[in-house]
Amino acid sequence: MTIPVSQQDRAASRTAFVAACGLNPATAVFVAGDASPRTYYRVTGADGTAIVMDDPPPGEIPAFVSLARFLAGQGLSVPEIRAEDRDNGFLLLEDFGDLSYGRALAAAPDQALPLYTLATDALCQLHDRLSTRQNPLPDVPPYDHAFLSFEVSLFCDWFLPAVGITLSATERRGFLELWDPLFRVLEEGPQTLVLRDFHVDNLMVLSGRAGTGACGLLDFQSARRGPLPYDLMSLMEDARRDIAPDLRQAMQNRYLAARPTVTAETFRRDWSICAAQRHTKVIGGFVRTWQRDGKPHYLGHLPRVWDLLDRALSHPDLMAIRAWFDDHVPPVLRQRKLQ
Repeated sequence: MTIPVSQQDRAASRTAFVAACGLNPATAVFVAGDASPRTYYRVTGADGTAIVMDDPPPGEIPAFVSLARFLAGQGLSVPEIRAEDRDNGFLLLEDFGDLSYGRALAAAPDQALPLYTLATDALCQLHDRLSTRQNPLPDVPPYDHAFLSFEVSLFCDWFLPAVGITLSATERRGFLELWDPLFRVLEEGPQTLVLRDFHVDNLMVLSGRAGTGACGLLDFQSARRGPLPYDLMSLMEDARRDIAPDLRQAMQNRYLAARPTVTAETFRRDWSICAAQRHTKVIGGFVRTWQRDGKPHYLGHLPRVWDLLDRALSHPDLMAIRAWFDDHVPPVLRQRKLQ
């Protein structure tokens, strides 16, 4: 059982950690938070700045540390870990600066092609190395049938009640059973390390680094072993920003050209299944984040996610899922403004 800690006590613990690292707690500036309890602060010392990750226990700090070391070993850029306090949930990290992919694209939309190309190449590098016996997958949980099903169940448990629909136990079970053959397809296909939130808000532009090292990776602590297309799909079907279809196609083609052992037809089929699963999860998850965590700003992305889901459901192998959505969630409910 986790005992709640007040914000004041948490701030005092963070101050003590920063001081123990030899930095000035008075310089701490909030940098970012996300849909989890995790927050980040920039602090300053004699040798420059660093980032404090504040992840209250039980948190995911052990997983972050393990995966950061693993990804660095694959030649990818992750923040160097400079100090740890696992018991209290703090890390001191290398400061990658403020230029996320999202900010870079907002400032210079014409840089979309080189930036997405760089991120795609980083994934190709990781997947290539993990496809050899010399580089086995790290010890992470599987993105298996049970977890995939749990994620799509968020749609039943959060979005549908928010628009006035309550499924019976039989109806809910029937919805999840429609996904069963699709999830078996993903489990039986090629597996790799799935970072799960591989999108522009978690990618950093790092100047002065060569090749894929110029793409900094953040927020990978929830990684699992799962289907090959998942991370590239989550990059190119982003819930938070519109991406041109030709750019998405170009990145699919680039990935397939770099990995000739991957069958294009199978890759695109699995992409569609991953996309349908993720977008269904995200719709439910955004409503949960609003209702449970008091963070309504994610609701503004729902129309885009519905469009992405509709496109994924156009794949012939997903017709049964598409029919369920057509029967149970009419357009007027998909377009309803929540809040």
